[in-house]
Amino acid sequence: MKKAEITYTREPSDIAAHMERFDLVYTRFARLYDLAVRYLPVWKTWLKKALPHISGESLLELSFGTGYLMTLYADKYSTFGADYNYKMVTTARANLSRNNQSAGLVQADVFSLPYRDCSFDCVVSTMAFSGYPDGRKALSEIHRVLIPGGKLVIIDFCYPADLNRAGVMLTRLMERAGDIIRDMEPLLNEYMCGVENREIGGFGSVHLYTAVKTDTSRSHESI
Repeated sequence: MKKAEITYTREPSDIAAHMERFDLVYTRFARLYDLAVRYLPVWKTWLKKALPHISGESLLELSFGTGYLMTLYADKYSTFGADYNYKMVTTARANLSRNNQSAGLVQADVFSLPYRDCSFDCVVSTMAFSGYPDGRKALSEIHRVLIPGGKLVIIDFCYPADLNRAGVMLTRLMERAGDIIRDMEPLLNEYMCGVENREIGGFGSVHLYTAVKTDTSRSHESI
């Protein structure tokens, strides 16, 4: 398979419809999603790869789902979270409470986060960015709420560098399920600096991206 054969997903033309569709799916399958994240070893292994890259004191997790990853670090940071789906927010709160943990969780749109500029040392998003129907607008908001020198940590699906058959098939399967597969490195470089891309699983289809906001990084308006 040649590089030229790779095609990335076009951004949805109807952002509202895309978000409503995802919101309905997560509401309907919230319980099943919670069980899958907690009890599927491979999924947990992928999510845990974010932990060594978290830094600073204040942390925002976007689209935290049912809060599995948050239960692994909430006691160590001033922890906040924003998720578009009400059912995910309530389930995550219950999971944190069960562990005698707490975090400032809100139901919010990633395109209009209810936080002041330069509020967080670190922003984390796992298996969620590919669900955002406007990648540039989401990154613009992330850039806004990060402090200068703050870190962004993303785990999500994309094509493996070597284009092995299994990794490509898994990436395309996620795309058929509704994910938006993007060429993330150039996109991240529009907003952040020091972008690194590591393949962490799924035959190279699961990627860990880290990037830093510097004083010279600029916010962008959505195109």
